[in-house]
Amino acid sequence: MRLVGPSGEQVGIVPLAKALELAQEYDLDLVEVAATARPPVCKLMDYGKFKYESAMKAREARKNQAHTVIKEMKLRPKIDPHDYDTKKGHVVRFLKQGDKVKITIMFRGREQSRPELGFRLLQRLASDVEDLGFIESNPKQDGRNMIMVLGPHKKKTEAMAEAREAQAARKAERQGTTPDAESEGDTAEAPAEAEAPAETPSEA
Repeated sequence: MRLVGPSGEQVGIVPLAKALELAQEYDLDLVEVAATARPPVCKLMDYGKFKYESAMKAREARKNQAHTVIKEMKLRPKIDPHDYDTKKGHVVRFLKQGDKVKITIMFRGREQSRPELGFRLLQRLASDVEDLGFIESNPKQDGRNMIMVLGPHKKKTEAMAEAREAQAARKAERQGTTPDAESEGDTAEAPAEAEAPAETPSEA
């Protein structure tokens, strides 16, 4: 086997008996780290510590992992301007957060004979938010509905990082205003403190 020392140094190719002897000498464990290598690679280490550090790294990786979320927004073909702006605002927020958005146009009754209304509405929405997202799945008819999927230009991890930075900046700004208020209070009281020494000579 190829043996690696406790500090990462290359010991060289040694027989198993020699590796076990060294492990006992250093009071460490002999751990196989690359079983498929030829010859296999083993390392002298504290296996308990290794397991703990590996678990911590995996936990940190899971914490920083961003799960792709698909939000859904439903619209009617003849939606009024105010409702459209409200729905568009939600789509903008979702895309800024790095989430995908599934847009569903719901047709009812005679509206089903006018699919072009839904298509034009979807195209308009995609155009209105093109700075934040792109058409990941083109509009397609699905029964009485028409569906389109928008994908964000920003990755979820980037959006999360930006949100954390913005939150930290707001917190720092709030904390920054407090000392100023206190210093203003101090300057307001200063004249009253300055009057005290002036009375001393008259008492004497």
